[in-house]
Amino acid sequence: MIGVGIDAVDIDRFRSTLERSPRMADRLFTASELELAARRADTAAVLAARFAVREATMKALGVGLGAFDFKDVSVVSSESGRPVLNVQGRARDLARECGVSAWHVSITHTEHLAMAVVTAE
Repeated sequence: MIGVGIDAVDIDRFRSTLERSPRMADRLFTASELELAARRADTAAVLAARFAVREATMKALGVGLGAFDFKDVSVVSSESGRPVLNVQGRARDLARECGVSAWHVSITHTEHLAMAVVTAE
C-alpha cells in the first residue's frame, strides 16, 4: 500500500460555489463527467463526489493542491458501474514516481455530504 486518501464535500456549499462561478465546473471536470452529472437529478451531488475523488487522490499520493491539475484525475464507470480512477498528466507522473501500480476508489453521497476514498497500491 502506497497511500490512502479520504475526502468529504458539503454538497450545498459546493452547489453554491458552482452557482457563483458556473465556469468552474469546466475547469475542474472532464466532458464525460459533466455529461454524466447533467443526466442525474442532482448535478451538484455527482460533481461534489468527483471533486472529493480528486482531493482524496492528492492525499493518497501525499501531495497538496497544485501538485497536479484537477482534470488530471477523473472517474469513469466500468461496465458493471464500478467507479474507476483515470489518472493522467502530472498526477500520472507523480503516481509513477511513487510506484503506484493500481488504484481503488469508492464514492458515496447522502443528501448533504459527498465522500470518496482512494487507495494507491
